[in-house]
Amino acid sequence: MIALLGYQAALLLRSHRWLPPLLLYGASMGVGVQGGQPVLDCAGWAAATLLPVTAWLVRVCVTNEPAAARDCSAAAAGPGRVHLAAIGVALGAALLLAAAGSAVVAAVGDPHTAGRRAAVALGPATAAGLAAAVVCALLGTAVGALCNRPLLRSTAWAVPSTVLAAFLVLFAGASPARAVVTGLVTGSRTGVVSVPWPSLAAAGALAAGAVSVACAFASRRT
Repeated sequence: MIALLGYQAALLLRSHRWLPPLLLYGASMGVGVQGGQPVLDCAGWAAATLLPVTAWLVRVCVTNEPAAARDCSAAAAGPGRVHLAAIGVALGAALLLAAAGSAVVAAVGDPHTAGRRAAVALGPATAAGLAAAVVCALLGTAVGALCNRPLLRSTAWAVPSTVLAAFLVLFAGASPARAVVTGLVTGSRTGVVSVPWPSLAAAGALAAGAVSVACAFASRRT
């Protein structure tokens, strides 16, 4: 599996298709994360931005390999494992962005509540922001896995479905993504900071289920 992950990572790096989602993330961070803003508000913005970016990265990774090369990889290692490696590389890239974004937020965010009414401990705030970003990365992975090949092969269906699903998951009332972002924004008003463990567990379970379904379909359709 390590060899497959290395192969998929090399494909991603050589393709340069990672550049548009990276630019989207950087531009969004430039708009929503600025010096002097409350650190928890910045963390909420950074986490929310990561969900559609991760879904885009998953699409890039699962469609990156030419058809002939994909058939060879599937014959050698199994289509399910190849698909899992592609999604794993996308998630790994998203987690790197989560770590980098959390570092930026900690560096430029103001460790106070909104209106500077009370101080906010930077360490717990950074941990909560990183956990929220991981939640959004996991849910973005789930969206990308379910809205692209092998479940949706046509670009005409896959791209709008990915965009729509990403924003539905981000704003739906029961979504862990909305819960963690709302928690950070609320914490910015009250000064209460907590790591969202239940949302993290729920997002992990949802991502695991979505990836399992995608890999099972990859095995059946190949």
